[in-house]
Amino acid sequence: MPKSRRKVRVKFSGETLTHFGGLLLLQAFFHRLALRRELTRLLRRRERNSRYTLGEMTLALIYPILLGLGRIETTKLLRQNGVFQELTGLRSYPDPASLRRFLTRLGTYGIPRFLRFHDRIKRGLTKMTSAIFDLDTSVLTVYGNQEKAKIGYNPKKRGRPSFAPLFCFEGQTGVSWEAEWLSGDAHPAPLTIPLLERALAKLPKHVQKVFVRADSAFFDQKILDFLEGKCISYAIVSKMTSSIKNRIGGLRYRRYGSGLEAASFMFRPPTWKKTRRFIVIRRPIPEEPSWQLTLLQLQGYSYQVIVTNLDLLPINVWKFYNGRATAELVIRELKEGCAIGKIPRNDWAANLAYFQLVLFAYNLLIWFKHLYLPKEFRRINVQTLRQRLLWVPALLVRPGGIPTLRLPKSYPYQKQFLETLKNIERRRIKI
Repeated sequence: MPKSRRKVRVKFSGETLTHFGGLLLLQAFFHRLALRRELTRLLRRRERNSRYTLGEMTLALIYPILLGLGRIETTKLLRQNGVFQELTGLRSYPDPASLRRFLTRLGTYGIPRFLRFHDRIKRGLTKMTSAIFDLDTSVLTVYGNQEKAKIGYNPKKRGRPSFAPLFCFEGQTGVSWEAEWLSGDAHPAPLTIPLLERALAKLPKHVQKVFVRADSAFFDQKILDFLEGKCISYAIVSKMTSSIKNRIGGLRYRRYGSGLEAASFMFRPPTWKKTRRFIVIRRPIPEEPSWQLTLLQLQGYSYQVIVTNLDLLPINVWKFYNGRATAELVIRELKEGCAIGKIPRNDWAANLAYFQLVLFAYNLLIWFKHLYLPKEFRRINVQTLRQRLLWVPALLVRPGGIPTLRLPKSYPYQKQFLETLKNIERRRIKI
């Protein structure tokens, strides 16, 4: 058995090393988008004593989000990473205090222009002829004195102030299509129609059909009236009111596999102006109840009710609605993989700017995957993408004066790395 090394000399002399070798792929993608040039043009503003353009500062915040560095303090790692600075074209990297001050400035006067740029990329990269909007909310608990953080619905940290962002994702791609940064005590229903109006206005002209999926927080007559007025098909979970509970027990159900049964009925709740179609799904309650079941349990069954205007069989409406699970996965990725809950300042404008930057960075990763990655990599999550393609140790050398990025000989995803690089070089995009 070979002996382990006991005497190993240590020297801190490596100046061309990095553990973000996959940044080369992201930088090639950004070059295709002309990202740095466009951000610098859009966010142009005279500032005294500034070493960086506003476009450079924006990218300096986007890179650590993409690389999974978490809080802004962690970006100190990039200040000593000369290879990172050379690959990205940044002369140096700003310190955390400068990044926080920039967030306040961006949130104060730069967000409208930044969002218009984000929307232009979304329209340019959207090729589908139909869109599915998945509506959802989340709770981001805070532990300081953040401006406008309020006490509201917070099942995990009751009594703690929070923010409650409202999201609209495109269900087929997972792209964050529209969002709003809200205080923790805000209810999503009154703000949903304005959000949907903005989301619809951002759709390219070739999108002909729109669908909406949402949970019971969006079960509101005004929202349904708005969707029907726009000829939008929807499937929204119904609240279990007493009038609906009284209807579901006597229905005739059709049995499917695994004990699942489905039925439908037409009903007009007392406060509504018109009758609508309701779908009921019921399943036998297991001996050990699961946390995933709905709240209503009656006569040995658990029930879920969906209001819809889709002309489909009840079971197919339920299957269509279940596709909304994508939204919950995206929110989890935003929290765990993109640090959307790491509130950087006690300033509302700065936190709003950071929120929008995280959504933009996440969308960049989604487009990067769908446009350029090999097929076997297009369904991996953000963390797996980083582990396989971005967190790669590398050495930057210049044999014969030619910059060369040397990756490990034992790197297991050499084929996929090179294929991604070729795809970026070969496939042009227009936005």
